Amino acid sequence: MIGVMARYNELIAAGELRADPEQAAGAARLDKLQQELEAVPPRGSLLWRLGKAKPLPPRGVYLWGGVGRGKSMLMDLFHDCLNVPAKRRVHFHEFMLEVHARLREERKKESGDPVLPVAAAIARETRVLAFDEMVVNNSADAMIMSRLFTALIVTGGLVVVTTSNRRPDQLYKDGLNREHFLPFIALIEQRLDVMTLNGPTDYRLDRLNGVGTWHVPNGPEATAAVREAFFRLTDYPPEDSAHVPAAELDVGVGRTIHVPKSLKGVAVFSFKRLCEDARGASDYLSIARKYHTVILVGMPQMSKDLRNEAARFVTLIDALYEHKVKLIVSADATPSELYAEGDGRFEFERTESRLMEMQSAAYLALGHGET
Repeated sequence: MIGVMARYNELIAAGELRADPEQAAGAARLDKLQQELEAVPPRGSLLWRLGKAKPLPPRGVYLWGGVGRGKSMLMDLFHDCLNVPAKRRVHFHEFMLEVHARLREERKKESGDPVLPVAAAIARETRVLAFDEMVVNNSADAMIMSRLFTALIVTGGLVVVTTSNRRPDQLYKDGLNREHFLPFIALIEQRLDVMTLNGPTDYRLDRLNGVGTWHVPNGPEATAAVREAFFRLTDYPPEDSAHVPAAELDVGVGRTIHVPKSLKGVAVFSFKRLCEDARGASDYLSIARKYHTVILVGMPQMSKDLRNEAARFVTLIDALYEHKVKLIVSADATPSELYAEGDGRFEFERTESRLMEMQSAAYLALGHGET
């Protein structure tokens, strides 16, 4: 298979990427890690069992920097190029939700500290974990991360590659009982190479230049604008639009939401699917955690008869705003005219204010999940 650096150079030669020194340094480091991982026989294989000494796992990589600097792009290249079994790429928040579910099951056994057997099970299943957007905002995650990742990396030999909008010592900053989290920061600095991707260009914002985020009224022009935004953000060829992947997003309790277009952290939904159908806060939080950008199409101007839809829209915007999700909309009205009268009109004023802020350059420059 092709190496990360060779693939990165191909994309530059094809005009899909611009030459960027910090991106190139990140690609070179990931290329080295790819070679190190592919040179070691898989755990449990005949060659691995015949080895006189089991090699220490290579150091992982922690890529951090501002929004749109190419961290996720490099992560995708690394994961796609890496030719080893038991590799996994997952959003960090999804992984931690999974860990907590496993912990709940382990606690039922009443056999002591549940973290160690959960970590051992993950290490048996996975050799390389590639996390996108490591961000720690809650104490439940912070309290277990040091023990969990020490068991995964030091004991289990798992290799971690992760992206983040924050340097390690800024994770869970000012969080409750942060002293329990500090050993995790030390572990990152001991076991992962920390690299900065903070070049002068925010490529994500650059791609939205001239496109805008709120398009009125609904119709061919608005549709063309949000369509262009999707293809710019995802690098998907517009001529192949019929084959844009869809997804089923797990929202818990055995339920899913169909995402008609889901690619590289960008989701496209209709207003009907999100606000006319019966949805709750947990649905919207799942979307906000999964996607850095949501494109909402077919937004109507809501009358007082659509108070339920307006209430759901308020809850949706609250979730997107709290997770700093970028919102691109085709609508029949501007934010101030969306819901002029009806039950909940007073509460809707806060939503109007948030919608205006979400169009600002300052908001668009924030990282997904930042608080």
